[in-house]
Amino acid sequence: MDIQSKPSVETSAIRASIPYVELVAFIAAAMALNALAIDMMLPALGQIGNELGATHDNDRQLIVVVYVLGNGIAQLFFGPIVDRFGRKRVLMISLGGYIVGSLLSVVASTFTLLLAARAFQGVATAATRVAAIAIVRDQCSGRKMAEVMSLAMTVFMAAPILAPGFGQIVLAFAPWRGIFVALLIYGFILAIWTWLRMPETMAAEDRKPLRAGPITASYLEFVTNRISIGYTLAAASCFGALFGYISASEQIFLETFDIGSNFALAFGVIASGLGAATLLNARIVSRFGMRRLTHGALMAFVISNALHLLFAILFGESFMLFMAFMVISFFSLGLIGPNATALAMEPMGHNAGAAAAANGFAGTTIAGFLGGLIGHFYDGTTMPVIFGFTLLGLIAFAFALWTEQGKLFGVGEEAENTP
Repeated sequence: MDIQSKPSVETSAIRASIPYVELVAFIAAAMALNALAIDMMLPALGQIGNELGATHDNDRQLIVVVYVLGNGIAQLFFGPIVDRFGRKRVLMISLGGYIVGSLLSVVASTFTLLLAARAFQGVATAATRVAAIAIVRDQCSGRKMAEVMSLAMTVFMAAPILAPGFGQIVLAFAPWRGIFVALLIYGFILAIWTWLRMPETMAAEDRKPLRAGPITASYLEFVTNRISIGYTLAAASCFGALFGYISASEQIFLETFDIGSNFALAFGVIASGLGAATLLNARIVSRFGMRRLTHGALMAFVISNALHLLFAILFGESFMLFMAFMVISFFSLGLIGPNATALAMEPMGHNAGAAAAANGFAGTTIAGFLGGLIGHFYDGTTMPVIFGFTLLGLIAFAFALWTEQGKLFGVGEEAENTP
């Protein structure tokens, strides 16, 4: 059934020439590029660092960090490009860059060359997130956008849950370079899907010129809008904690807890909290609203991590304690992510490309920098991660308070079905 033909009032805000289910699946697949590029190689970080001569154990985290930073910074560049040339054309070029970056990673002969290839791959892939969010904003707004984002993220969350396991399967039959071959194949399949099935969702008359004045004005409009910048920074703070956990996860599970081959299973259990929350969010956001869910999840995130920190100080850390509190944290992140993104994009229907780029820059570059700091302080214990989660949760909650001028849990001016 095409989206236009769905009779429900709730879906009337969505306009596209491909079926609704395929649109959700495509957005999820495009967003999963980054998750796979980050998480599939987590089981191999030790092997890569040893074979290519990483100087220190914590240096192997750079394989994740340089990708995230390159991806985030480049989104600011691709925002105006997506608004000038449309979504599909830029997406195809970006996927080509992803494939090339995977190939360069396969043939890298030194740790420095691998980091350069990863940075290039992150930069080239930046347009996929910008284009994906802009496509969703082209089609819908308000709670309907949050619903579509949640459905996409539910499918997308299969990537971090399963990716370390996929990585371990590859390592059972091939050296670590086989992981990058798998990423290359995935990028090629998605490029074919884009070429054959994805329509251009941006009208020709809406395209903007590549001039410094309009580009600067587009970004200034985003950063001076309290709702857009406030929820962007709140989400970036929370996802800084997420990236900190991801960058240190291999060392935490293999060194701190010494669980060996069960790493992928433990990683997947924690990530499943995020997937469950995004699936739940898609079902309840229309009833409760984006603000109430975001604010409630932020409170849960702060309280759970403060308790985790307190328990770890008073009674010591344990594997089960860490797993339980991480699942709660990831469940909270699964509610914060799609709703905060939708709230940030809500006022930007006419400025979707630049807004998606600015939102993505904060959500990856700022979050990646904060996560890199957390991972850098890994000391053989989970304390840096727990402290980072607690501190960044408090900062995110402060941003939400500032954004709503101290009035939380209101519905505000959320549009339910506004195109």
